[in-house]
Amino acid sequence: MSELNQNKKPTMLDAFIPVITLIALLTLAVTYFGDSSSYGPNQIALLISMGVAVVIGIKNGYNWHELEKAIIHGISLSLGAILILFAVGSLIGTWLLSGTVPTMIYYGLMILDPAWFYAAACVMCAVVSMSIGSSWTTAATIGVALIGIAQGLGLSPAITAGAVISGAYFGDKISPLSETTNLAPAIAGSELFAHIRYMFWTTMPSIATALIIFLFLGFNETTSSNDQSIDLLSQQLSEQFNLSLFNLVPLLVLLVLAIKKVPAFPAVAIGALVGGLWAVIFQQELILRLANGETNVLTANIIVVWTAFFDGVSIETGNSELNDLLSGGGMSSMLNTVWLIMCALSFGAVLEHLGMLKKFVDVILASAKSTGSLIASTVATCIGTNLLTADQYMAIVMPGRMYKDEYEKRGLDPLVLSRTLEDAGTITSPLIPWNTCAVYMSGVLMVSPLDYMFYCFFNWINPILAVVYGFIGFNIKTLSKKVSQTVTSTS
Repeated sequence: MSELNQNKKPTMLDAFIPVITLIALLTLAVTYFGDSSSYGPNQIALLISMGVAVVIGIKNGYNWHELEKAIIHGISLSLGAILILFAVGSLIGTWLLSGTVPTMIYYGLMILDPAWFYAAACVMCAVVSMSIGSSWTTAATIGVALIGIAQGLGLSPAITAGAVISGAYFGDKISPLSETTNLAPAIAGSELFAHIRYMFWTTMPSIATALIIFLFLGFNETTSSNDQSIDLLSQQLSEQFNLSLFNLVPLLVLLVLAIKKVPAFPAVAIGALVGGLWAVIFQQELILRLANGETNVLTANIIVVWTAFFDGVSIETGNSELNDLLSGGGMSSMLNTVWLIMCALSFGAVLEHLGMLKKFVDVILASAKSTGSLIASTVATCIGTNLLTADQYMAIVMPGRMYKDEYEKRGLDPLVLSRTLEDAGTITSPLIPWNTCAVYMSGVLMVSPLDYMFYCFFNWINPILAVVYGFIGFNIKTLSKKVSQTVTSTS
């Protein structure tokens, strides 16, 4: 008998034990460590829960070597994202040093009014993300600047992060350049542009509602800032940096590369290199101040710019809030993010290999009798996969493969499945603190997912609207009778 045949399928209890363990440990981590739970406690919770799943797997006939292969494979899926993370760390470091981010903050303080700032931030991120097809790049560039502007205006960083993420994911979702927007129709068997048009029925009402909420929050915001403090902050920025519109060239280069469909890692890396070059050209005074007494100009430039790539910058202005605003970045700032991603994907890989995720789906599918309950089940499965595998791509691919045949059997157009996969799989990923997307957003925007998640209104409304549409039967596209009969006869 082969080793494969010796492996037992997990029982529902088997599948629940690692999940319950994870929920309990994550709850304890948040209780005892608060916002710092993502800096070690959550990683330990994920690894212990993975260990529990491994023990169950061994009990069911699996051996450590095949589980280890599954873990390595799961981690390997994140290597592309890890490279992007390190490149983004370098980009933030060099863009702070070059004055690119400070310039965006400086002009943003002059043109953005607190009353409509949140809504404007959401719209700006939506436009950029739609243009380049990347919520991650949008957050790391425009998003970082908007967080700085919010702090300068005395506005909430958490609400600002929610607006940035809402806009970035809306734009990413309807952009033909987005990886997830291409992935969902490929898995479901629908056509890309038909998929995008069909998503408008859920995305447009969702973003419109989110913008109304952001406008309401902005008009009712009581800021701790005034014209004098904004003028002072602008003056301090001018004292630290040589500010001009030329400093925005690195941003323009990155946007052009993204629009030209240059892959994310080389595009961001080139953006970081341009930022380093721009720092040498435009920020010589700042570089010499940061060189710790080094009088040789060439040596000072090499040390400071090189450090910005791997360890970011640390600027002392005499204003602690401004110091926090202008300091950070570097590859080292992403190490904790990489740590959490690897732990989360290891846990998810073990659960998938042992068949525990499929066990949940089989039980859910058995109770999904109506179209509404089927769509609700798909949404729940996407969110559950995001919770357990910590990866938005897995949250699209796995439910898509598992539900595709069922949608066809029920005469539903593949567009219904592809839209639902995006409404739940892509959108909810930044709401889960240990998910790769949330870890990334937290690392870039410097706001805990536990703080911003309640303000990502678009990301909450969209999946809820998808379920409502399913139950009321609104805009649910069905297959033609001829296609439906062909599917039935071949199934």
